[in-house]
Amino acid sequence: MVSAFVALTLDFCHKESTIRITPERAIFKTRKKQNIMHNFIEYLKDTRAEMKHVSWPTKSQTVAYTALVIAISLVCALLLGVFDAGFRKALEVFLS
Repeated sequence: MVSAFVALTLDFCHKESTIRITPERAIFKTRKKQNIMHNFIEYLKDTRAEMKHVSWPTKSQTVAYTALVIAISLVCALLLGVFDAGFRKALEVFLS
């Protein structure tokens, strides 16, 4: 156990030159790769199952919400333009 810890520590400290890999460490690396792939596959399965529970909006709701977002964006742009022009005009009067 101590030798594996020392090998792991040396391996971590000297990334460019690997000292040695014990058989236990090789098995650990293989299991770790398998666990990562297994976890990823489980994640995809869970995501697919969760997507079935989502309540998707209808086409008319999507169109209405999109129009609302565009309208609010235009109003915000108009307000910012008005304030910008007002502050610019006020600054020109103040400086002249």
